[in-house]
Amino acid sequence: MVAQTRTANTTQKKLSFNEKLVGKNLGTDALLKKLKALHTELAELDQEIVDVNSLSSVRTQLIHTSLLLHKERGVKAYVACCLADLLRLYAPDAPYTVTELRDIFQFFFRQLSAGLKSTESTYYNEYFHLLESLSVVKSVVLVCDLPNAEELMIEVFRDFFALVRRDLAKKIELFIADILIALIDECQSLPSEVLEVIMAQFMDKNARMDQPAYRLAVQICNTTADKLQRHVCQYFTDIIITNSRDLQSEGDFEEIRTAHELVKQLARSCPSLLHSVIPQLEEELRVEEVQVRLIVTQTLGEMFGDKGGSDLIRKYPSTWSVWLMRKGDKAAPVRLKLVESAKGLILNLPEHRETIEDVLRLKLLDPDDKVRTAVCKVYSQIDYETALHHVSTSQLRAVAGRGMDKKHTVRVEALNAIGKLYALAYPEIENGDTSAIEHFSWIPNQVFHIANVTLESKPAAEQVIADHIFPLPSLPNVASTSASKNIEVDEVAWTDRLLNVMQYLDDTAINAVLSMSGIKVNRPTAYEHFLQTCIQNNGGVIDENEEAVKRKLGNIIRHLSKHFPDPHKATEDLQAFAKANENRLYKLLKTCMDLQSDLKSIVKASNEFLRRVEQSHESILSTMTIVLRRCTLRILNQSSISPLLKRLQKSSSSSVASPVTKHVHQLLTYVSKHCPALYKAHIGELTKAIADEKNTTLVELGMQALAAVVRTDESLPSLDRRTVDRVMRYALGENARVTKFASRLLASLKGCHEQCKNIIESVAQRLPDAEPEVLVAHTALLVQMARFRSEAFEHRSDDIITFLVKKLLLSPSQDDGEDMDVDNDWVNDDDIPPILRARIQALKVCRNRCLAHASSPNAIDIATPALKMFTTLTQHSGSFKVDARDSPSIKSRMRLQAAISLLHLSTIEAYATVINPHFVWLAVTVQDPCYHVRMIFLTKLISLLSPRKLPPRFNTIPFLTVLDPEDDIRNRATAYVSLANRTLPPAARVEYLEMIFIRLLHLLAHHPDFSIAHENLQDMAKYVEFYLDQIMSSENISLLYHLAMKAKTVRDAESHTYSEHLYAMSELAQELIKARAQARSWALQSFPGKVKLPSDIFRPLPNPEAAVKILKTVYLPQETIEWLAEAAKPHKTAATTAAKEKRREAREARERSPQGAKRKASRLRVNGAAKRARPSARWNSDQSETAESSSDSEDHSEGESLPSERHTSPKTSKSGLSEDEGQDSSKEVTSAQEDTSKAGRAGRKARTRAKAKISRQIRKSVVRSKKS
Repeated sequence: MVAQTRTANTTQKKLSFNEKLVGKNLGTDALLKKLKALHTELAELDQEIVDVNSLSSVRTQLIHTSLLLHKERGVKAYVACCLADLLRLYAPDAPYTVTELRDIFQFFFRQLSAGLKSTESTYYNEYFHLLESLSVVKSVVLVCDLPNAEELMIEVFRDFFALVRRDLAKKIELFIADILIALIDECQSLPSEVLEVIMAQFMDKNARMDQPAYRLAVQICNTTADKLQRHVCQYFTDIIITNSRDLQSEGDFEEIRTAHELVKQLARSCPSLLHSVIPQLEEELRVEEVQVRLIVTQTLGEMFGDKGGSDLIRKYPSTWSVWLMRKGDKAAPVRLKLVESAKGLILNLPEHRETIEDVLRLKLLDPDDKVRTAVCKVYSQIDYETALHHVSTSQLRAVAGRGMDKKHTVRVEALNAIGKLYALAYPEIENGDTSAIEHFSWIPNQVFHIANVTLESKPAAEQVIADHIFPLPSLPNVASTSASKNIEVDEVAWTDRLLNVMQYLDDTAINAVLSMSGIKVNRPTAYEHFLQTCIQNNGGVIDENEEAVKRKLGNIIRHLSKHFPDPHKATEDLQAFAKANENRLYKLLKTCMDLQSDLKSIVKASNEFLRRVEQSHESILSTMTIVLRRCTLRILNQSSISPLLKRLQKSSSSSVASPVTKHVHQLLTYVSKHCPALYKAHIGELTKAIADEKNTTLVELGMQALAAVVRTDESLPSLDRRTVDRVMRYALGENARVTKFASRLLASLKGCHEQCKNIIESVAQRLPDAEPEVLVAHTALLVQMARFRSEAFEHRSDDIITFLVKKLLLSPSQDDGEDMDVDNDWVNDDDIPPILRARIQALKVCRNRCLAHASSPNAIDIATPALKMFTTLTQHSGSFKVDARDSPSIKSRMRLQAAISLLHLSTIEAYATVINPHFVWLAVTVQDPCYHVRMIFLTKLISLLSPRKLPPRFNTIPFLTVLDPEDDIRNRATAYVSLANRTLPPAARVEYLEMIFIRLLHLLAHHPDFSIAHENLQDMAKYVEFYLDQIMSSENISLLYHLAMKAKTVRDAESHTYSEHLYAMSELAQELIKARAQARSWALQSFPGKVKLPSDIFRPLPNPEAAVKILKTVYLPQETIEWLAEAAKPHKTAATTAAKEKRREAREARERSPQGAKRKASRLRVNGAAKRARPSARWNSDQSETAESSSDSEDHSEGESLPSERHTSPKTSKSGLSEDEGQDSSKEVTSAQEDTSKAGRAGRKARTRAKAKISRQIRKSVVRSKKS
C-alpha cells in the first residue's frame, strides 16, 4: 500500500487498543501479548479512514527507551512493526520529531540486520512485514530530510548489501532494492561512501548475476542511471587524478587499473552509467604516460569486444576511432594490448570485420615480434564457426605467411593457429562441405611449402603437421593389458585422411609430404645408428672399443643436432638420453623405427615413450619428441598398404584420372622405389592384385611392388608356377608400364634364367615387325633385361642393339617439317608419341647395358659406342646430325635422356674418365633453352650428387643456374648447395665444394658463351659471385683466393685460347674475392697449405719465362677492371637493397602473370660453332709446345695435404699438378712481381707473397724437367 494524502472522511475509525505498554511491573510475556495485539490492529487500519488522534497514546509509548532497548528480540520486532504501521497511517506527515525519526530508522535497520537471517529465523514474519512496509510505503525517504541523513544512508546501504548476501527470498531482495532506489531518488546529494558501497559490488571477484549483492547493485544502477551518471564520472575522475600525481612504480598504477576494471564491469551490466566516462577514457588514449595508455587500451578493447560492443561503438564512434589509432602507438606494449583484444572483436563485431582485419593484417607486419605473435595467437583461439563466417581466407593466408617469420615464437604461433583451424575444419572438408573446402583446404599446402623454405621454419611446420594435419590416431586409456590388446585402430580412416589432404596439394607440397614421410632415406637411418650406438655405449660402461664407441656416438649426435632448432640443446639432450641408458626406452624407440611395425604398435610405443621420457627426463622431452617424430613412419607405413590396395580394387581401370586414384598410384610407386620392405607383410595381397587383369592400374602397381620387394629381400619364398606364368604373359604384352615391371620382376626372381632367355629371344624376333605401341612395350622389357639379366640379354645383344640403333634411333623422324611447331619445345609424358617413347627406351637400353658391364674387363669397349652416341646428342641439341630437321619437342626429349644417361654412367669411374672431355657440353644442359630439360636434368643431377655418387667436378653444374629465368630452378640449386655446405663433413666439404672452385673457373672459361668482352665478363662474374655467396667464408677465403691465383700458373690442356679465357677468369675471381674480403673486413692471408691441381684439365707452363709473362699480363679489359673497382667501393648496402627490391618486383610480376607458363633460357650464343678470334696483342702461352716433357706424368702425382685444422686432405685423382712443378730463379719472379706492383697492385702483400711462392715452385719444376 502506497502512502496517500489524507482526505476528509466522516466515518473515521479509531484505534481501540488502550493498554499501557510502558510500566515497571509489566512482564515480557504480557508485553509481547499487548504488542502483538497492537500490531494486528494497526496493520488492519486503513490510512484513509483512521483517526490519527486515537493513535497518540501508542505513538508516544512506542518510542519509549524501555521498548526500543528492550532485551527481548520479540518485543523489539513487534515495536518496529508497530512504528512502521504508524508511519504508514500518518503519511505523508511524520508524527515524530527529527531526532525521534533518526532513532526510529536506526532502530529499524538494526532489527533488520540482526533478525532477518533466514526463513527459519524467529520473528521472520515480523521482519518481513517491516521491510515490506518500508518498501511499499516509502517511509524510508524521511531519512533524506534528517540532519544526519548522509551518515544514515551510508549505514543503510552497508547494512542492506550485507543483508542481501544471506541468500534470502527473492521478494526481500526486491524490497531492499526499492528502499535503496527510493533513497537515491530522494536524496539531495549522494554521499561518496554510498557510491563506493555500490561500486564495491562490481569489483568483487565473484561478481556475476547469480550473486544477490551484484544483482542488487545492477538493479539499483540501471534504475537510477540518470542520477548516478554524474556521480560515477566524478568517482572515476577522482581516482584517476588522485593516483596520477606521482606515478613511478608499477604499484602506483594499481588503483588506476582497478578503476578501469570497474568501468569494464559497469559496461557489461550498466552501460548507461558510463555516458560521461567513455569520453574521459577517450582522452586517456592520448596521454603521454605509457602505462595509462596501456590500461585504457586494454579496458576499451575488452569493452568493445564484449557482447554489447556494437552498441558501444554506435554510441561512441569517436572513441572507437581513437582506440583503433593505438595500432600505431609508439609503445609496443600498447599495440600488443590492442591486438590481444581482437578475439572478442572478431566474435562479437561481425559488422566491423573489414576494419578489424585491416588492423590485424597490419599488425602481422609489426616490428615487434610479440605483437606479431599475439596476432597469430588470436586466430588460434577462435572456433571453427567464427573462422568460417567472420574471418576471410585472405586473412588466414596472411597469418600463414608468418610461418616464415624470422622469429621462432611467431612461426610457432602462426603455424599452430592455422593448424588448429584445419583440424577443426577437417571433418567438414572430408564430408565435402564447399565452404569449408574453400576456406581451409589450402592450409596443408601452405604448411608444407613453409617446411621447405628454411631449416628454421621446418621444426615448427613438422610439429603442426604431426599434431593437426596428419595426427596419429588416439588410443583410449585402458587399465588392463588384455583390454588394450583388443583395442583397434582405424587404419582406413587414417589412410583416407592422407588421401583427402593430398587432393588439395600442389606438386611441391606432395613432394614435401613424401620427403617428410621418411620413406626415402638410406637405411639404416642416422637415428637407427644413434640407437644402436646408445646400446653399445651402455650408459658409458663399455667393455670393448670404448674410444671408438664414444667417438662414433659423438659424431652421430653432432650430425643429428645440426638439423634441430637449437643444436646446442639438442646435443646435450641426446647425450643425456644416451647416458640414461634405459632399455625400455630403447625398445620403444626401436619399435617406432621398425619398418614392419603397424600403426597400432607405433601409436602405443610412441605414447609410452613420450610418457616415460616426461616422467623421468622432462628436460629432454622437446628434443626427444622431434627425434621420435622424425624416425617414425607417421604419415605412411605398412598399415597403409592394404587400404591403398583396396582403394584400387574398388576402382576400375577407367577411373585412373580421379585425383584419389592418382594419389594412391603416387604413394604406392613411391614406396616401391624407396622402401619396398613395407610390402613384406602384403605379398599375398600383391599376388592377388596382379591376377585382376581387368584393373590395369592395380596390376601395374602390384607388379611394381612385387618386383621391388623381391629384389630387396632374397629371403622371400618363390612365387608359385601359376603366378610366374602370369608374369611372363604380362611381360610379352602391349602395356609398356605393366611390361616394364613384369620383366623387372621376372629378372629378379630366382631360377628364372631360362624364362628370361626365352622372352628375350621372342622379343628379338618380333622387333622388326612390331607396331609402334608394341615396340614401346618390347623396348621397355629390354631396358630391364639389359640391366638385371645381362647374361640373358647378351645372347641376342648384337641383333637387338643393331636394330635399336640403325632402325630406330638413326631412322629419320616421321614428323613433317612443314607442320613442325618450332615454339613447342616440349611434349608431356602422356602425349609422347609411341616412336619417340621407343627411341627414348632404346637410349635406356644402351645405358643399362653399359651399367651392367661396368665391372667387366671389356666395359670400355662395350660402352664406347653408347657414350659417343650420348655425347653426340648433347652436342647436336638432341639430334645425331647438326642439320637434322627433327621436331624441337623430340630433340628436347632426346638430349635430356642422353644427358641423364651420361650422368648415370659418370657414377662409374671408368666411364667418367671417358665422359670427362665432353663435360662442358653435359654441364650446359642445365642452361638448356627448354625449361623442362633444365629442371629434370638438375633434379636428376642433385639426386646423384646428394649421396656423392658423382665425381666432385659435377658440383660445379648447379652454379650455372644463377642466370636462369625461373626461380624454382635457381632455388632448387641453391637449396642443394646450401644443404651440402651445411651437412658435409669437413674433408668432404673441401673436396666437393671448395676444391672445385678451380674447376668452376675452367668450366666458365670453356663455356660456349664466353668472350673477353666486358658485357660477357659481367655475366661470368655473376657465376663466380653465386659460388662465393654460397661457399665462401672467413675460414676458406684464403684457399679460394689461392686457387684463383693458381689458375695463372698453369695452361689449359686443350688450347691457348682457353688458357687466356682461364687467365681472365682467374683475375676476375681474384678481384671479386678481394672485394668481398674488404666489404666483410676479412683478413686475406696467404694460404699455408699446398694443393694439387687436376691434371685432366691443366698442363704445366713450358718454362719460367712463360710464367713471368703470364703474371705480368693483365687479361681483363680495362672497362671490366674499372667496373670491378667501382663495385668494390663501400656501397654494398645500397646494392643489396636494390637487389632485394628488384627481386621483390620480379616476384610480384610473376604473381600477377598467368600460372604455369615457364620462360625459356637464352640459347647458347656459340653452341659448338667457332669461338671469337682472340686479339693479336695477347701473348701466346703455347709458344714452346715442344717444351712439354715426359716429366708431367712423374711430377703431377706429387701432391701435399692441406692443413688438418680446417681443410683436411681431400680425395684427389691419381695424377695432379703440384705447386712444386716448374720453379725457376727467384730473381726473375721477384722482378716480375715488382712490375706487377707498379701496374696498380701495390699494397696487396698477401697476393704478392703468394705469387712469389708460386713462381719459385714453377722454377723448380722446369729445372727438374730439363735435367730429365
